[in-house]
Amino acid sequence: MTAENIPRATAKRLPIYYRYLNILHDTGKQRISSTELAEAVQVDSATIRRDFSYFGALGKRGYGYDVDNLLAFFKTILNQEHLTNVALIGVGNLGHALLNFNFHKDGNLRISAAFDTDDKIVNTIEDGVPVYPIEELSHQLHDQQIKVIILTVPSKVAQSIADEAVSGGVKGILNFTPIRLQVPENVLVQNVDLTNELQTLIYFIENFGK
Repeated sequence: MTAENIPRATAKRLPIYYRYLNILHDTGKQRISSTELAEAVQVDSATIRRDFSYFGALGKRGYGYDVDNLLAFFKTILNQEHLTNVALIGVGNLGHALLNFNFHKDGNLRISAAFDTDDKIVNTIEDGVPVYPIEELSHQLHDQQIKVIILTVPSKVAQSIADEAVSGGVKGILNFTPIRLQVPENVLVQNVDLTNELQTLIYFIENFGK
């Protein structure tokens, strides 16, 4: 089955499985059942088996899953063997927090360039990352061959910035703005709406947490 045929919900769970398999590997555990994995990652075992089935026979009935083999498989699927450079657009409060997070310490992601309009930080180094003027966005993305951006700009400029990034060759956008971006079919957008997530959490607490 090709990546295009993998359900989006399944794809979002793959990094969760991968992170836990890393923990198992570090503790020396050699095999795990879908039931054990379900308890650890809080995903029911039937869903795990269905997720894994999209990729063929990853385990054996009565044995479970070989941790090292499964880890190696997901490492390849998630492209963990190669470093991916990401650009941050908008170095405000949230942007600074993301720079400080340092993705590259925990995986194969690294913010290698940032863009902003503030003259106080443009052409400086913030948390080890060069900050370029927003006017250089398109050609810097193209020259540095950056295909993924994190968007933390004001809503009123989100679409125009996204358009500029796409013209620079971007294929993926992690969108922290509340705007639902219009992009070509070959560009993927992952929306992260912190307000919506918090409101959803409060709703479930109020209605199901009593």
